[in-house]
Amino acid sequence: MAANKAKNTKPELLLRRFLHGKGFRYRIHVRSLPGSPDLVLAKYNLVIFVHGCFWHQHAGCRFATTPDERREEWQAKFAGTLARDAQHITALRQGGWRVFLIWECGLTKGQAGQSLERLPEAVRDASLDFISWPEPAVGLSKRST
Repeated sequence: MAANKAKNTKPELLLRRFLHGKGFRYRIHVRSLPGSPDLVLAKYNLVIFVHGCFWHQHAGCRFATTPDERREEWQAKFAGTLARDAQHITALRQGGWRVFLIWECGLTKGQAGQSLERLPEAVRDASLDFISWPEPAVGLSKRST
């Protein structure tokens, strides 16, 4: 597990390059905010987390598996991660931030270019306060919670 990076992962770098190319400016890994969001677009009052499907257990994703060895330990670890994620999202939203969760499965080379084209519009749309993208078997979606 020590070899798994928490910052500057390939999906995160791909998203950063895309947004920067579209003219968006952001800060990365802001430690003063709950969960140290991967990207903070203060102009849009938006934080973006780029989550790994395995580590954050993306519901319905083929990459969100649980190893067979020490299954109970893994399930406890995943439950802790999910609880911590929910706590961070709640704290950010209560603080007035909009939260986008971008899952690594949506940032694969073949899929990312086409599907990310709708992201700049979502960033500018102040009515979208929470997005988890991609949802299983669907594209960019709006969720009001």
